[in-house]
Amino acid sequence: MKIERRVLASCLVLLLLSAGSGIAIAAGAGTVTHLSGTLSAQKPDGSVRILSQKSDVNPGDVLTTQRDSYAQINFTDGSSMTMRPNTQLRVEAYHFVQDRPQEDNTIFRLIKGGLRTVTGLVGKRGNQDAYRINTATATIGIRGSSGDTLDCSQGCEGVVVGGDKLEQGVYHTTYTGSYIMSNDAGSTIIGEGQFGFARDSKTLPVILPGDPGLNLQQLPFVLGVSAGTIRGGPTQECIVR
Repeated sequence: MKIERRVLASCLVLLLLSAGSGIAIAAGAGTVTHLSGTLSAQKPDGSVRILSQKSDVNPGDVLTTQRDSYAQINFTDGSSMTMRPNTQLRVEAYHFVQDRPQEDNTIFRLIKGGLRTVTGLVGKRGNQDAYRINTATATIGIRGSSGDTLDCSQGCEGVVVGGDKLEQGVYHTTYTGSYIMSNDAGSTIIGEGQFGFARDSKTLPVILPGDPGLNLQQLPFVLGVSAGTIRGGPTQECIVR
């Protein structure tokens, strides 16, 4: 009887440890830290939940902001992103373990709309290609730390002020460091203060002569970058409203 009790107790301990391990594995890739408006997440099983501040974001989630809505998400590697209104993004992959940099992997798919990103450890402590933003027209890889990406392939009305007047395609501007925009036609490095544009997947991305009217300074959450770093942009910091 005593042996049976010991075996039972051991099993219970193992179950508890396994449960704890499962919780650690299931922990979110990121957390919603600021939210103005409505942000939803569609899970891989098709279920949809409305997120709030402190909600977890997980690999496989399709995140959607509604009209006049902004959401900032901080990830476990120290990176951050702010989603603009009328934006849809899929977290296709996210893997970060502090002591295993060789396994780093972050892949976002910007389905529509725009976002500002400040990169963390993924892509900086090993493989630079471990962090990337995919769109239907081009892939954005990092060689720096902060920038804005807009997929206006379907138009950008409601994403930024004047978005309805922008030529359709994918835009990116770099605040610090550099990013690389690639598609089937080749790759173009976008340096600090520059604006890159890819009209479609078969046309080489180009550097624009200046701001095409993106109005990127209109962002309510501070992400450690100043709109003044944009060539010709206003020298003011985005503030929390």
